[in-house]
Amino acid sequence: MHPALELIENRSSINLFDPHRTVSDAEITELIRLATKAPTAFNLQNWRFVAVRSAAAKARLRKAASNQPKVTEASVVFIISGILPDSSVLEARLKPFVDSGHMPAAVAQGWEQGAATLYADPVQARDEAVRSAALGASMLMIAASAVGLSTGPMVGFDADAVISEFGFGSHEIPVLLVAAGYALPRNWPQKPRLPVQAVLEFV
Repeated sequence: MHPALELIENRSSINLFDPHRTVSDAEITELIRLATKAPTAFNLQNWRFVAVRSAAAKARLRKAASNQPKVTEASVVFIISGILPDSSVLEARLKPFVDSGHMPAAVAQGWEQGAATLYADPVQARDEAVRSAALGASMLMIAASAVGLSTGPMVGFDADAVISEFGFGSHEIPVLLVAAGYALPRNWPQKPRLPVQAVLEFV
């Protein structure tokens, strides 16, 4: 089995972390570099990752996350936010691709106009922010598994409290938390999945 497939096959959501083991700034930075390889519509890259690692910051986050112990026991907890799409950033986002000859300038301009039209709808804008954050979180969890870390995605938190405590702007939506670190041996294995036939349809 390909190593990447093995990581996916064996991944499980972790609740019990070793509170004595840490990850370095360099390791965190590399995880997020890999997470940002996830796709986003129009290459907006409309996400932000806040690495909550200090004891004081973890304590603040734990209060906003239903007092869940893994917030303070994990080596780091990432707050992953989606940013409401802003088509004006696309010129700069796509410029390296245009300059390298991969994309005609007219196509880049068309993308900017298309994004401006699509995300004028606030529902579409919010949905895109959530999608981007979720894609980034998925890639982050796979990257963490590849370097020997375990993760536990979390949605049990007060988004308004997180926004207030960590200074998120009105254009940002905290979508989920991802606790990351070293698993203790008492964690559950991967929980049963539905058979593929129950969720797959061919048309």
